[in-house]
Amino acid sequence: MVTQQVVAPPARAAMFLVLTIAPGAEASVRDALTEVSGLVRSVGFRRPEGALNCVIGIGARAWDRLYDLPRPAGLHPFVPLAGAVHSAPATPGDLLVHLRAVDLDLCFELSRLLADRLGAAVRVVDEVHGFRYFDRRDLLGFVDGTENPEGDAATAAVRIGDEDPRFAGGSYVIVQKYVHDLAGWAALTAEQQERAFGRTKLDDVEMPDDVKPADAHVALTVIEDPDGTERQILRDNMPFGSIAGGEFGTYFIGYAADVGVIEQMLRNMFLGTDEAAHDRILDFSTALTGSLYFVPTLDFLDDPAALAEGTDAAADATRSAEASGSSDGNLRIGGLADR
Repeated sequence: MVTQQVVAPPARAAMFLVLTIAPGAEASVRDALTEVSGLVRSVGFRRPEGALNCVIGIGARAWDRLYDLPRPAGLHPFVPLAGAVHSAPATPGDLLVHLRAVDLDLCFELSRLLADRLGAAVRVVDEVHGFRYFDRRDLLGFVDGTENPEGDAATAAVRIGDEDPRFAGGSYVIVQKYVHDLAGWAALTAEQQERAFGRTKLDDVEMPDDVKPADAHVALTVIEDPDGTERQILRDNMPFGSIAGGEFGTYFIGYAADVGVIEQMLRNMFLGTDEAAHDRILDFSTALTGSLYFVPTLDFLDDPAALAEGTDAAADATRSAEASGSSDGNLRIGGLADR
């Protein structure tokens, strides 16, 4: 099983493309997706040290149009949130293309080739060019991604396993484009900014629980099981901005094996909790977009028919075993349960 490279070293440059599929173009898009890995190799080979990486996500409605398979268990349209003060909108998106590299030219070249290959079959509804900002800070001045898991913990946080064996090795991803009120933010004192985040600004240290405000960003985005175990996700947020357009923001992108963890974070932020009306950061950051995708394995992108055929064969074998009384109760769909 070959997975997409969701877990990757922090990039210095990134591009985010959100695409919608034209009516009747499903076959063309399906064929184009089988060629993505080859295009990545072609561009990346020209500069191996550039660490070019591409992740493709597929939205719920697009999945239904592209593949004659049930949706992955957690794949559904992004759920909009309307709080008393702030809202998280759901916006169109059939495909997500997340490109990362040391330099932006690699991302741009690959995006150009992908766009040429897809042609009129898709429409770009959002395009964001992200950049590393000093020591991985966002445009509000705080370090972003401090709490990301690493190593095996990162893989466990993002990779679907036996809970959905047909789609084992995949991930879920949610993206949102936030724009910041930098003038309003700059009017706060450094202490007020730190209380909004729940971390110190200069040395990036989380405040103690007895000091941290209930509406601090950190307080609302830590999700725990009933036994106190923290549920982790992998963030790969990037700053973006336009001087001419006066638009400055953060492109949020969160990967998880259980998309419900990210959704709970967003509910806490926008709808609040018993202790907080909403995330204080939202008073200075407005969500403009929101969409949810499933990230299949490269095996699936390269040859989706193979998974469908393997699933059918495994289901037939299971039914036969049950009829003969020899089933052990483990549904090894496509052999993925044994990997």
